[in-house]
Amino acid sequence: MGSALRPRRLPTGGCRAPPRPSWPRHPTAALRRVDHRVPAGHRDVRSGGGLVRGGERSRARNCLDDPEDRLRPRPTAACGVGRKADDPLPRPRGRGEAEAPARHRIPRGSGRIVSRTGGQILVDQLELNGAELAFSLPGESFLPLLDALYDSPIRLITSRHEQGAANAAEAYGKLTGTPGICIVTRGPGATQAAVGVHTAMQDSTPMLLLVGHVPRRVQGREAWQELDYGRVFGGLAKAAWQVDSADRIPEHISRAYALALSGRPGPVVLALPEDVLAETSDAADGAPVQVPRAAPRAEDLARLRDLLMSAERPLVVVGEGGWTQGTGDDVLRFCEANELPVACAFRCQDFVDNRSQSYAGVLGVAMDDRLAARLAEADLVLAVGGRLGDVPTRRYTLLEPPNPSATLVHVHPDPRELGFVFEPDLPTVSSLPDFAAALAALAPVEPRWREWTSAARADYEDNLRHEPMEGPVDLGEIMAFLRGRLPEDAIQTCGAGNFTVWAHRFAEFTRFGTQICPRSGSMGYGIAAGVAAKLVHPDRIVVCFTGDGDFSMSSPEFATAVHYGLAIVVLLVNNGMLATIRMHQERLFPGRVIGTDLVNPDFPALARAYGGHAERVERTEEFEGAFERALASGKPSLLELPVDPERISPRIRLSELQARAQ
Repeated sequence: MGSALRPRRLPTGGCRAPPRPSWPRHPTAALRRVDHRVPAGHRDVRSGGGLVRGGERSRARNCLDDPEDRLRPRPTAACGVGRKADDPLPRPRGRGEAEAPARHRIPRGSGRIVSRTGGQILVDQLELNGAELAFSLPGESFLPLLDALYDSPIRLITSRHEQGAANAAEAYGKLTGTPGICIVTRGPGATQAAVGVHTAMQDSTPMLLLVGHVPRRVQGREAWQELDYGRVFGGLAKAAWQVDSADRIPEHISRAYALALSGRPGPVVLALPEDVLAETSDAADGAPVQVPRAAPRAEDLARLRDLLMSAERPLVVVGEGGWTQGTGDDVLRFCEANELPVACAFRCQDFVDNRSQSYAGVLGVAMDDRLAARLAEADLVLAVGGRLGDVPTRRYTLLEPPNPSATLVHVHPDPRELGFVFEPDLPTVSSLPDFAAALAALAPVEPRWREWTSAARADYEDNLRHEPMEGPVDLGEIMAFLRGRLPEDAIQTCGAGNFTVWAHRFAEFTRFGTQICPRSGSMGYGIAAGVAAKLVHPDRIVVCFTGDGDFSMSSPEFATAVHYGLAIVVLLVNNGMLATIRMHQERLFPGRVIGTDLVNPDFPALARAYGGHAERVERTEEFEGAFERALASGKPSLLELPVDPERISPRIRLSELQARAQ
């Protein structure tokens, strides 16, 4: 049928690791199945082949209509994430538009077979799997799906750009550990959402991208806005395919959830032809997805303890792959019991409590040289999650692939990640929560590395100190204020640019899920991530760090925050240039600056035009008052921080780069 898409999984022999590792004895971990977020209200609530919602039923066009039902008050939908029963933000209607009449509901337990549209079936499957929010920019290619959401407790958030919708969905996946849902239209809508899919893949974040598609009968003829989504997203996502029948939507959604959540989490893309969404079916609902989890083997844990007993300079490195607050607590309990230093991979600083005497810092962009040397000198590296990629290893100079000098223990839930770059001495397939719990239960060893650990901690604390910054606004002082002012549960988001070096180096995190930043380095991420964070945690402070170039790519999502009354606080660092690229230009091509100077708008005026609160902070001492006024405003707020471009990063001055090149 035309160019019907088939599931396109990443090839096992191409860009991913081979299906069988090259070492002779690969661990075969015991598997068990655990329920994945099955809301209590969704268990055993079925009517024939269809889901029956508590107190409300999705519209079924082929069912008998009750004329009197139109006169009855419309039931209140269940609350979504961050939404209370008395949510002051009602479902928006057009000016003068009356509330839509109630439709016929199928009574619970009636035993009737329900004929539903593909859109209704799909929404029901999302509900069964615990979906509470969906991010979208509506398009005509998925109107039946959009209509089905009208009767759903799933809260639909309308972003101003598909990039923002995809970034918000990816951030939701980070915040909750469940797939963020992004719904976009065909062609340009899908390609504009691709940046969020790329981030989800690089950051190991569960996500579903649902793409409206041209009808099946016109596919393969280069119809208007037609794309082959398997080819477009095959290298960006864990899998991408087309749903060809409403009858099989439950099967496809179950498969998509299972893929997004199992092994190394990631994004899955489904193309949904509009005629599939519109056609009716008696298909039965699927069951809530259960995710297989591997547990560590006892012999692997015993060998790890033996390796630890013989080590002199051990280092624990934690990274992505299904982290939780409990995982971080258990890993830190193990490190403290054995007096081990622990470092976080790039933008994983919130994985363990930074106040612990075991915490040694972050292996990220512009990392402390002393921590980099510590990784290079370690004789035992225990990597709990993460991929030991080019950022934490400084492009593989601190650990040399495929066989680093240090003994390497690598733990990951996906066996394809073990041996992908480095050949571990002890590869362990395990879910990170299960492995961390096993670590915490291990009998501690006598540490021979106390001085090594205390020196690592001293280096970290020294790295928190900042040099005075040129100009009237000192970002180091501002970060020091925020470090003392923000509560432990405050969430910090960011995009990409040199401004993030201050945000990462001088911030401290104590709880998981409080640093939501793109490990992919995607610009324009932070505002959309802030929107997601405030929706998930409406009572927490959410601070979004951005730059003048970064904000220019995402400013419409500030309007989204205004639309939904999400009181994020945006700190906009304005140095009048694309500083990261300018830094590399001055280093590699001195005196040949091109394309990196910016002419910016009046950012506070723009934020006020959107309906938010905004101020320009001209001096460091003005920041505290401005920040408190932003919090008190109850609105989305923007504080512009004009800084001297001379200090292009905390350690580098622009004039120093220029002088070195002469």
